[in-house]
Amino acid sequence: MVQAIRFAKTGGPEVLEWQQVEVGKPGQGQVRLRHTAVGLNYIDTYQRSGLYPMPLPSGLGSEAAGVIEEVGPGVSGLKPGDRVAYAGGPLGAYSEARVMPADRLVAVPEGISDQQGAAMMLKGMTAWYLVRRTHQVKPGDTILIHAAAGGVGLIVCQWAKHLGATVIGTVGDDKKAALAKANGCDHPINYRSEDFVARVAEITGGKKLPVVYDSVGKDTFYKSLDCLAPLGLLASFGQSSGAVGPVDIGILAGKGSLFLTRPTLNTYTASRDDLMTASRELFEVVQKGVVKLAINQTYALRDAAQAHRDLQDRKTTGSTVFTV
Repeated sequence: MVQAIRFAKTGGPEVLEWQQVEVGKPGQGQVRLRHTAVGLNYIDTYQRSGLYPMPLPSGLGSEAAGVIEEVGPGVSGLKPGDRVAYAGGPLGAYSEARVMPADRLVAVPEGISDQQGAAMMLKGMTAWYLVRRTHQVKPGDTILIHAAAGGVGLIVCQWAKHLGATVIGTVGDDKKAALAKANGCDHPINYRSEDFVARVAEITGGKKLPVVYDSVGKDTFYKSLDCLAPLGLLASFGQSSGAVGPVDIGILAGKGSLFLTRPTLNTYTASRDDLMTASRELFEVVQKGVVKLAINQTYALRDAAQAHRDLQDRKTTGSTVFTV
């Protein structure tokens, strides 16, 4: 038996329970993995609250790093003792150990710690698809990333800056503005005291932007559209302020034949080849020092409820990791 976070009903952080669970032997194409570090992501709060419905009772968590304890039949390229990490696949990362499909695991290279592995897979590969696939950031681009001081935001700021972009980012206070600026954000905007649409127009000389990356949702969606140049793209990849709700797509025509996408990491890494490409390119920029991972909070896994409260209350910056 091992300990894990489980929940039997949806609701606030208080529904999370620290329970004993059984972890069986790995089956065909599976491995048994002992976690050493687990990542916290905003999607975890959506699943816990019921915003993203799922069968209950359920485990939680989509990102972790650890050591393989046992390999099931039909698994090649992995062996007991290997350090691996993952993002996506079946829920259940909030656990001391688990069984995982081997084809969703990637080896963690030397020079990257287990905590870095747990902090970088979901957020880092999200940043990868945003700046390398959804809209390929090019030298001379000016982009906007909301929640620039968050886990994905800080990685996007650094990666986009490396690719030659001018980076604009929204943040909630001056401390977060300083953090974003230190991580490649050329123009941090405190949305509590400034109108980010007006500031984008000012920074771009009225030309506006080719892309806005928006994980906030309801509070920023329509203003994000107002930041786009004709034929610009809004990548709405989260909804920390709530769901956007129904949208009249005619608004896209009126604002300049705009494009709108709702991308997910699961789609962009659905194939083994895409997963390996994403993780390889992410590991490369981290190993080269292009992207530095800001693990600014750690919690014991049993304290997941408090971590969820702090995340939702916007008390966290960068990445948060559970120690196991």
